[in-house]
Amino acid sequence: QPSFYFSWYTDFLNFVPILGHPNLQKNKKMLTTPVSTLRNTFIAVASMLLLAACNHDANHNKNVASTPQSDTTMATSQEEIPAPEAAVAAIDSVQETGPKVLITTDMGDITVMLYDSAPEHRDNFIKLANEGFYDGLLFHRVMQNFMIQGGDPDSKDAKPGQRLGQNGPGYTLDADFKDRHIHIKGMLAAARQPDQVNPKKKSSGSQFYIVQGRPVTESMLLNMQNQRNAKFGTEFEYAQWQINQYVEKGGAPWLDGDYTIFGEVLEGMDVVDAIAAVAVDGAKRPREDVKMTIKVIEE
Repeated sequence: QPSFYFSWYTDFLNFVPILGHPNLQKNKKMLTTPVSTLRNTFIAVASMLLLAACNHDANHNKNVASTPQSDTTMATSQEEIPAPEAAVAAIDSVQETGPKVLITTDMGDITVMLYDSAPEHRDNFIKLANEGFYDGLLFHRVMQNFMIQGGDPDSKDAKPGQRLGQNGPGYTLDADFKDRHIHIKGMLAAARQPDQVNPKKKSSGSQFYIVQGRPVTESMLLNMQNQRNAKFGTEFEYAQWQINQYVEKGGAPWLDGDYTIFGEVLEGMDVVDAIAAVAVDGAKRPREDVKMTIKVIEE
């Protein structure tokens, strides 16, 4: 219905799993620029009523400087951006394969498969897990009906109220976008810094998120498809199996083609849901720490 349609967009225009950049808290202009740019994109695919709703949301949410925000603006040169794969008549559904890891938390276990189709991200995650890098780190940013995010090394033994989300292992990974990889509920993906400082959309070396997501209708998905094509200058179309997956499971389609997906939850989505529902502070950090350990259980 229309009321839900508008709230779905306005509630989540700014919701993206991304590394916090230090200047985000110092310069509010960096926060408002992505919203206005996304609002301009909406002009081509939405009615004036939806545009008005988006304007209201931008004014309402621009004070959320404490949470790591997305940049959805285009870089100055399209050649610098790793664009999605060339559009095809139909995107094949592929049975993904890969090693499995176990994420143990204070609230239960989550079993994840790492995709062989994203080898650099897969191998890096395994390397860090085997080194014990993730052990004792926090899910430092959780947003119900969106995602849970962790992997900042600064979160280990972090003091209450300490702002997190700005660090990693000291390197980044090249973006690895695939049209068949979409942000349905349960996807594992890499956080990253904003486009202003990261025009190639490189992934954080360690920070990741798991999608919880929202209900998605086919009409919402088609609007997101049009928005994606306007942004990248492509002719991307969701395959019917992707539409069916979104309608059945929900997710975060506004992130498609912008963040690297490299795995999926096999077991433990109830744990993801429980973590996403915990009480949080103004920076979306859980008021009670949710710690993790990660180990490889099947290579």
